[in-house]
Amino acid sequence: MGEQVRYGLVGTGMMGVEHLQNLALTPGAVVTAIADPVERSLEWARMALGEARSDGVTAFADSAALARSGLVDAVIVASPNHTHRAVLEPLFDAGLAILCEKPLATTLDDARWIVERAEAHPAPFWTAMEYRYMPPAAEFIREVYEGRIGRLRMLSIREHRFPFLTKVGDWNRFARNTGGTMVEKCCHFFDLMRVITASEAVRVYCSGSMDVNHLDEDYAGERPDMIDNSYTTVDFANGVRAMLDLSMFAEGAENQEEITAVGDAARLDVLIPEGALVFSPRVGFRNPKRVERRVVETDEVALNAGSHHGSTFYQHQRFIAAVRGEGPVEVTARDGLMAVAIGAAAEISAREHRAVDMAELGF
Repeated sequence: MGEQVRYGLVGTGMMGVEHLQNLALTPGAVVTAIADPVERSLEWARMALGEARSDGVTAFADSAALARSGLVDAVIVASPNHTHRAVLEPLFDAGLAILCEKPLATTLDDARWIVERAEAHPAPFWTAMEYRYMPPAAEFIREVYEGRIGRLRMLSIREHRFPFLTKVGDWNRFARNTGGTMVEKCCHFFDLMRVITASEAVRVYCSGSMDVNHLDEDYAGERPDMIDNSYTTVDFANGVRAMLDLSMFAEGAENQEEITAVGDAARLDVLIPEGALVFSPRVGFRNPKRVERRVVETDEVALNAGSHHGSTFYQHQRFIAAVRGEGPVEVTARDGLMAVAIGAAAEISAREHRAVDMAELGF
């Protein structure tokens, strides 16, 4: 491949367009093919590419035709969640490098199948967990790893955000297509929990429901069934406990994500998009606090290339290095499976109003 890597994109909706915008900033990345069964979506991709870049790009209706074309070295899969297994099969068969958007799949059976194929695959397979690559979050993780808070005991993540956006065919209004909110949206946070705690989940309890959003929506007589707020607690094998606080009707919040790690020596917070890291060491009862606050900057070009606080840009720099054999795959298919598994356990817990042991799901 030399310095140039030929990219294909399957799924040219909103997230696919974000990938195109970031590939334009990635040295050596050249988009040569796109695939989507919806012509309007293909047109969004052409607009994102611009006239000069889209001239040499071939459009296909599906991933199988793209895989047979011989036009690409690496493929980004950004199609609807429930299509991932079918989309990936011909890409695996063609031996292509793959970056697959989250969630890896909507069912554990499909996710396990993807892991089996990925682990036998001769080319890199990367699960797109962008939140790891937000610069403030990456710095937060580094400081926890370096022991700045002492021994980690508690982890909490808050995402207070906007409702699910409108997608082609309204596929994201139904759990059968998405895996449910706790899989579709929250796999990012369950992945962060695994990374930060350096452990695996053993028990999950989720209290959540659909209380505000989509209540008046009707799709051919069907009502949406996506959780729009929840509290989820996760017990990890190393004794750390974690919590996720999700609200999808709180877009007015100053920060969309707030992550707090509490150790036996200190507390550390990260606020996104503010970018602030707040360090609060223990000082003893009634002693003066010694809070330190600094802002982790994110490159403006990366920020403007998407809606994930620059993380898509930084992830692409790592992925293309893996494709060239210059770096490791940092987020494996198995990482994707484990995030889906915690989300699936949370969905069961919310529906059945009980704690779910991960052993029930085979983990």
